[in-house]
Amino acid sequence: MKRVLLSRPMPPATIAAAEALFDVEVRQNTQPMTAAEIRAGLAVYDGMMLTLGDSVTAEILQDFGRPRCRILANFGVGYNHIDAVACRARGVTVSNTPGAVTDATADIAMTLILMACRRAGEGERLVRSGGWQGWHPTQMLGLHVTGRKLGVIGMGRIGQAVARRCHFGFGMEVGYFNRSEKALDHPATRFDHLTDLAGWADILVVAAPATPETHHLVGADVLAAMRSHSVLVNIARGDIVDEAALIAALQSGRIGAAGLDVYEHEPEVPEALIVQENAVLLPHLGTAALDVRENMGAMAVENLRAYFAGEEVPNRVN
Repeated sequence: MKRVLLSRPMPPATIAAAEALFDVEVRQNTQPMTAAEIRAGLAVYDGMMLTLGDSVTAEILQDFGRPRCRILANFGVGYNHIDAVACRARGVTVSNTPGAVTDATADIAMTLILMACRRAGEGERLVRSGGWQGWHPTQMLGLHVTGRKLGVIGMGRIGQAVARRCHFGFGMEVGYFNRSEKALDHPATRFDHLTDLAGWADILVVAAPATPETHHLVGADVLAAMRSHSVLVNIARGDIVDEAALIAALQSGRIGAAGLDVYEHEPEVPEALIVQENAVLLPHLGTAALDVRENMGAMAVENLRAYFAGEEVPNRVN
């Protein structure tokens, strides 16, 4: 029986599914694995189910010719914490769980859009503080969401799911920035330049994968192109947005608000961002629904099973 490590506590259904197939060890720590733990895992286990922050670098892999661990089944769609190219050079397969996260992540995008535009975070803090003195006509006026212009950066599965919700649910006009044209079931305009999209959109949603090419893709130039009422939402990865430039844009009123579920140096969130009333901050809740996490686990277990059975891995990324 193959020996498999689950890098953090998982939903019971995920553990049970893995234990039915493998000799399983569950690491009882909610923090990311250290470099030393990754090295040990590569030497000791046949496979590992890794999670966000479990960083497998080319430097670590240089310690091995061919590690005992031959598959890293990532629990999640984003795998920028794993050097998939270096893994392939060492004979290590990397897989992810793309389909399971799409709707849940798009739902969080809608949560952030509505909260940031309608100042819901500010409003809740006002009520909880005891400072609310009742309704009046000019209290906490925000941005009306229905009928606005939505810009999507990265029109993959999640970007398309956000666009569909906004178009069909809120009557929004959709524009997007993507490497290629997409065939969609609703009208949408592809922009060749991100700054043009930023200047056009009322709400700009980051849904692109984290790669070396997308690092700080949303920088000072993009933020400067946005309008003063515009809202930036990031549900992808934190380092796609230049966090320092975003803080400056929020502080100066260059943009209206931001809704963030991810951060550049997660889990560290700058104090300058925390104190911004026009920033909605969530603790990476994109897939935080039990059935979604169970589906992610089932996909990761199936990737492991297929690999050890000598079959094609359903969601191999390298």
